[in-house]
Amino acid sequence: MRDVNWTALSIFVVLFGLISWLGFAAAHWRKGDLDQLHEWGLGGRRFGTVITWFLVGGDIYTAYTFIAVPALAFGAGAVAFFAVPYTIIIYPLVFLVFRRLWHVCSKHGYITAGDFVRGRFGNRWLALAVTVTGIVATMPYIALQLVGIQVVIGALGISGTGLAADLPLLIAFVVLAAFTYSSGLRAPASIAIVKDILIYITALAAIIVIPIELGGFHKIFAAIPPETVLLAVPGPNSTGSYSAYATLALGSALALFLYPHSLTGILSASSGHAIRRNAAMLPGYTFMLGLLALFGFFVIASGVDKLPQYAGGFKQFGSNFAVPALLLHSFPSWFVGIAFAAIGIGALVPAAIMSIAAANLYTRNIHREFIRKNPTDKQEAQMAKWVSLVVKVGALVFILFVPTKYAIQLQLLGGIWIIQTLPSVMLGAYTRWFNSWALLAGWAAGTVAGTAMAVATKLTPTFPLSVGGHTFPGYTAVYTVLLNLAIAALLTPVCNALSASRTPSDETRAADYYA
Repeated sequence: MRDVNWTALSIFVVLFGLISWLGFAAAHWRKGDLDQLHEWGLGGRRFGTVITWFLVGGDIYTAYTFIAVPALAFGAGAVAFFAVPYTIIIYPLVFLVFRRLWHVCSKHGYITAGDFVRGRFGNRWLALAVTVTGIVATMPYIALQLVGIQVVIGALGISGTGLAADLPLLIAFVVLAAFTYSSGLRAPASIAIVKDILIYITALAAIIVIPIELGGFHKIFAAIPPETVLLAVPGPNSTGSYSAYATLALGSALALFLYPHSLTGILSASSGHAIRRNAAMLPGYTFMLGLLALFGFFVIASGVDKLPQYAGGFKQFGSNFAVPALLLHSFPSWFVGIAFAAIGIGALVPAAIMSIAAANLYTRNIHREFIRKNPTDKQEAQMAKWVSLVVKVGALVFILFVPTKYAIQLQLLGGIWIIQTLPSVMLGAYTRWFNSWALLAGWAAGTVAGTAMAVATKLTPTFPLSVGGHTFPGYTAVYTVLLNLAIAALLTPVCNALSASRTPSDETRAADYYA
């Protein structure tokens, strides 16, 4: 790799130390009893519009987004821009669906999606399915945040073998584990403000400085092959990349806020009005995402991937090294330190929220439901704190012993799995028509079919669906959630007939879904 960039490393360490201090100090911010799960795991539901905006944005736009979206644009071209429309599609859903979920969860003290499903449908096994899906889909997502830290550490010139290579990552893990344990959701909420400011500074500086260095946008796009800028034209009897692009955007939008960490950010808000205002304000992050995607084209135009001083980084990290190489090539060392700190902190914030969300799920919907029925508030909160550590250890082991490319492929499966909870969670916010056992059957069918389709395509996210001699390549998550919904709808009358004598159990009332 490269020699250690001491200037950049020094600034990185100082900023990393600052946010670590903020993480521990956050335990005293809007002080609450952290021996209660809703205080530790949801910040007491007291975050207003501004804090929720930073928290949810920090939750969604992670270090891996900062690295992976430009890397996809660099390696695959225009298809990477599906991330822009999908983040636009999601915000009307936040406005319509998730404010309703906030109201009912606040009314009944629900902390997780599993809590809501258990109360809405009265079926502990359906709630368990939602819970397990959330935890399993989240684990590789946490691991990928650590990949972001790995890439930045390598770009700073810190390398080696064995413990020497992994020591910086282990230090970052210990810091993350410690302030999450002590401060709960307040830690990532406070850090998210610093992280987002740094990322905006980096993105805006890069979008101004780099095009000037490269001679303007016209020269940048002139240097990019046309097949990279545009989606490939479909062949005969196939919708090709067009349907793949559209379904990737739609499926990703439907899945995004079903992830436990996204829902945790929503449920921590102080009111339904805060959710609605955030639905209007969060497109500001979409603007930033569009800027980040352009970085992939900047890499192609600058030719940094062909420079010998960056060859080791590309060999070790592949296209994930594209953005760090671009920043190293384009900016002085002091600014590189700020930018890399933004990426590193951008990994800690979502990793912390994800581990808290997974801990909430286990504690409420597995431990309390099946192992210890009536824990005290302190016992419940303590269990969640311990589980949050276990989850982070699992993610760390995953990164240290599983090749990164497999972690990325498993994360793609995460979207296919988590979208199977859509009928129970998102539609459950509007209707109790579906039978809970029919929903469970639909979930099982969608999960099994999605996993099988992904394996058949070697864990790529799209599946070439053939119908009547025509091929429709599309995001596997979309196809399988349609199967899920069809089975749930067909089996609901059957299941209702078989259990006609039973009164459906629903803890909620229509008024609970409104202010």
